Amino acid sequence: MADEAIRNLVSQGLAAMKSGSQIAERATGEIQNDAKHPDLKAALQQGNETSKQWSARIDRAIGEAGDVPQIENQILQAHYDVSKEIRRDAKDDQSRDLGIIAAGQMALHYWIAVFGTMKTYASKVGMTQTAQEMQASVEEAKAADEQHTQLARKILG
Repeated sequence: MADEAIRNLVSQGLAAMKSGSQIAERATGEIQNDAKHPDLKAALQQGNETSKQWSARIDRAIGEAGDVPQIENQILQAHYDVSKEIRRDAKDDQSRDLGIIAAGQMALHYWIAVFGTMKTYASKVGMTQTAQEMQASVEEAKAADEQHTQLARKILG
């Protein structure tokens, strides 16, 4: 596959990531308001700060890639929609908090996959800064996923 075709994949991926980060930004406050466990609230606040860093990295990557198309991120929109249903249908605070964690982990796994893919593709086409920042984001997403797992265990007792 020619480097130009891979560059196109990077542009499309970054556009989807930008759209996804906008969805995440809109969802954050609503999700934080629904969380009850203080450790979950703290983890969500920390995740919000990390998301801002990811968004800035995505913007820098878009700068390195050049013009990117407008793409609607239906995957993260679906994650957000499922999160709303889980929170709405929860029978109690504990199950709501655990549902928030589960939905968050689904989204984190999306980010782990997309950051890893973009790192690999960016490396191939010589986008060194983007590749490095995508790797940093992968590592942060994996750490957040592990933090969510530990928090779920704590809430479960």
